[in-house]
Amino acid sequence: MKPLTPVSPGARVALGVAFFVVFVAAWAAATFSGYVSKTFLADPWTMLKSGWVLLTEMGFAEDIGMTVWRVVGGFVIAAAIALPLGVAMGAYKPIEAFFEPFVSFARYLPASAFIPLLILWAGIGEAQKLAVIFIGSFFQLVLMIAVTVGNTRRDLVEAAYTLGAGDRSLVWRVMIPGAAPEIAETLRMVLGWAWTYVIVAELIGASSGIGHMITDSQALLATDQIIFGIIVIGLIGLLSDLLFKAANRRLFPWAALGR
Repeated sequence: MKPLTPVSPGARVALGVAFFVVFVAAWAAATFSGYVSKTFLADPWTMLKSGWVLLTEMGFAEDIGMTVWRVVGGFVIAAAIALPLGVAMGAYKPIEAFFEPFVSFARYLPASAFIPLLILWAGIGEAQKLAVIFIGSFFQLVLMIAVTVGNTRRDLVEAAYTLGAGDRSLVWRVMIPGAAPEIAETLRMVLGWAWTYVIVAELIGASSGIGHMITDSQALLATDQIIFGIIVIGLIGLLSDLLFKAANRRLFPWAALGR
């Protein structure tokens, strides 16, 4: 191995799968041997059996669907507002000077701290959960997009002005296309954070969702169900991450070649 030397796609997949194999093997060894009590950590086989019961008999598929809907809904609302605002902040310094102090302040506020207020304002319905995801995603997106757009190469800006581009044309034809691959990566990363926020929102005052199932399982000390719920979240997140990467490679092939 050499620093920064890329590996082939096949080797990357093999190494990634190998880690999961080692992890599950260590988990199985710790639980089947009795070294760790099943009260505190269920073994892989018990977890799989409980997961099958959850899916076939206890309506867990509907919980998964509700959680996915909340993540997508809250994240899309946040992205729809953050994209134009972030681009405007990155392109126009007066707009950045106006919004940046508050955005920098707000992005450090934990979304979970707003849950009691949001329950008072919006109840325990879907609006409250979407609001938690929005708060957790929006301010991060705005600042990261603004920084990406603001880092547009100066030689491209000067070349555009030399060729007669106006201010509006510069933003639409140079700054946004140049920043688009990094903006897409920002959306991919923040989507992963949105999953954290939705589970926190579902742990309090929810009647459905993966977080609700985990809370009920905790009351029953059902670690097998808790672990299954956590693994489902990870699998859905991994799938969405792979889809995002595939879409980014298709939409911005020049960015993939540059890495």
